[in-house]
Amino acid sequence: MNTVIRLRMSLQDAHYGGNLVDGARILQLFGDVATELLIRNDGDEGLFKAYDSIEFMAPVYAGDFIEATGEMVSSGKSSRKMVFEARKVIIPRTDINDSAADFLQEPIVICRASGTCVVPVTKQRKKED
Repeated sequence: MNTVIRLRMSLQDAHYGGNLVDGARILQLFGDVATELLIRNDGDEGLFKAYDSIEFMAPVYAGDFIEATGEMVSSGKSSRKMVFEARKVIIPRTDINDSAADFLQEPIVICRASGTCVVPVTKQRKKED
């Protein structure tokens, strides 16, 4: 089971000079992806227990469109192991004009992560296919 969300980073997301977006914003997207996966699988939002690994690979700026994906790769009685990836799919081109942008034929991978979420057995409502 996997899911995808795509959104644009705004000036409100920019935290550092040069409109650089804080890496924690990307982890927030992964949390949203994980929540959807848990709802689809268990009928409950569950809780994010821990990240096993996080690798930031490229900077993100205000105006970038980011696609965050996640996949549930294994599950135990209450634990759900997931992997995530975030990619830039559109970038602004203010060097051309103030509203120009490019859709990237080859998205730029900006972050990869893996982690574990938990849905207490008492809250699980298995979904029927």
